Amino acid sequence: MLSISNLRFSLGRTQILNGVDFSIQAGERVGMIGPNGSGKTTLFNCISGFNTPSAGSISFKNMELTRLEPFQRSALGLGRVFQNPGVFKEMTLVENIVTALESKQRGIAFPWSKITKLNRSSSLDFLAMVKLEKKADEKAGSLSGGQMRLLEIVRAIAGQADLFLLDEPTAGVSPKMKGEVEELLKKLQEMGKTILIIEHDLNFIQKLCDRIIVLDQGKVVLDGTPEVVRKDQALQEIYFGTNG
Repeated sequence: MLSISNLRFSLGRTQILNGVDFSIQAGERVGMIGPNGSGKTTLFNCISGFNTPSAGSISFKNMELTRLEPFQRSALGLGRVFQNPGVFKEMTLVENIVTALESKQRGIAFPWSKITKLNRSSSLDFLAMVKLEKKADEKAGSLSGGQMRLLEIVRAIAGQADLFLLDEPTAGVSPKMKGEVEELLKKLQEMGKTILIIEHDLNFIQKLCDRIIVLDQGKVVLDGTPEVVRKDQALQEIYFGTNG
């Protein structure tokens, strides 16, 4: 589903990505870890179209998308959830979901039209997935950080995303909300969605993911099952400098 080949990105003289290579099959759940500054978010920005790589290629569903705009990638089924929630805070929760539904529909949905009523009904169903339907007509900015994260993920579901790029979805959320995010990600798995998730909590990733990719200094240095990666001495050296 997703193939990254020799991807490079630099800011001025600073090389951030140094030839990243990996691929993800449809339905896989892949975690990405690495120390701060290893290039994880930059890589996500390149995949979703917010950064333009200086070399290499990105293929999604067998289509070259390295030079496509973010909205074009989204239309192909690529969903991005940012480290800082990207919901429309001045819109209500329902309006946030409706924007995702309308992005897949042709024509204009007039307030009195049947499709507008159907979109609201569908939006309430999506919000019920994350137990936010009672806040449907409240502004998204009134939500907690964890609730915003849930809204952003379920909005990507409403937008028919097939691949979810999740950048630290549990960062800064309460333990209770972390559990709810985990439950939602399990629902994505049940729906057959493909997940690539950046996360610092190795235990969280180990429970959720089939594979773990370790990025360091802009390169993939480990790629394997959670059990194999966790036991690899290279992981200890990257995080704790145990190579002396």
